[in-house]
Amino acid sequence: MSIAQNLTDIKASLPSQVTLVAVSKTKPVADLMEAYNAGQRIFGENKIQEMTDKWEQMPKDIQWHMIGHVQTNKVKFMASFVNLIHGVDSLKLLAEINKQAKKCNRIIDVLLQIHIAEEETKFGLDNNELDEILKKVQNDKEDLKNINIIGLMGMATFTNNQNQIKKEFLHLKSIFDKLKSENQTLNNLSMGMSGDYQLAIECGSTMVRIGSSIFGGRN
Repeated sequence: MSIAQNLTDIKASLPSQVTLVAVSKTKPVADLMEAYNAGQRIFGENKIQEMTDKWEQMPKDIQWHMIGHVQTNKVKFMASFVNLIHGVDSLKLLAEINKQAKKCNRIIDVLLQIHIAEEETKFGLDNNELDEILKKVQNDKEDLKNINIIGLMGMATFTNNQNQIKKEFLHLKSIFDKLKSENQTLNNLSMGMSGDYQLAIECGSTMVRIGSSIFGGRN
């Protein structure tokens, strides 16, 4: 199956309200261009250097999403062009994104990453940290006006146990619904990858991150 065909098949299976992020990390520009020529405009990368290299080489109507864990000292390298940062998991990182966005005279959209998996290795905020960030943003609107929190992101435990994954997705959806009722700008819920995106959509995801099902397995 070609990349273009994979993309067409996946898009056909997605409800209209769900955004597809094509996870193109480790893939060469030629592969991304095949997806681009088939109509894909949103690409997700997990390394800032690799994303910057691709941004420099590719058409400028692409939206670049940073889906990996972000180190604060690297934010400056993507601040001029990144469209959405999925994995904001600390106030320190949020403040740095705001600082670098201000230097570029931009407002950068972000998602707050919530820890829903049982694995300790997964990043993300717990409920207390989430409350702390939201209060800070509410109280310091003037200081943080170059970031825009547009939703939440979460990664389920890496397991074949569908019930566990579903439980984690529904937990994230309940947090999202509560926050959305208090803040109408939170419209995006990023959860679900190649192995579990259909379940994620059933549980209320509005944005799925799909790589191997489009581009084939990682090299």
